Amino acid sequence: MNARWAIVAGALLGAGLAWWLSREPADVVQARQRRAEQAAAATARDAIPSLYRWRDASGVLHVSDQPPKGRKYERIDARAPSGIEVHGDRD
Repeated sequence: MNARWAIVAGALLGAGLAWWLSREPADVVQARQRRAEQAAAATARDAIPSLYRWRDASGVLHVSDQPPKGRKYERIDARAPSGIEVHGDRD
C-alpha cells in the first residue's frame, strides 16, 4: 500500500517538475504577446482601404489609390469619418 502512494507521489512530483522546467519565463511570454499585438495592428491598418494625397512638381493636388514614388504623400482613410472634421492646416 505504501509503495503505491510513493509511486503516485513520485509521478505527481515528476509531472510538476517537468511542467516547471518546460514553462517559459514571463518576460518572454510578454515580449511575444507584444510582438503579436504590433503585427496584428499593422495588419489591421494595412487592411483598411487608403487613398494617397500628394502634389506633383507643378503643385497640382492629386488623390490616388497608389502612393507616388519619390514624393511625400499623406495617407487618407478611404472610409468616411463619422461626424464633422475641421482642419485649418490643410490645403
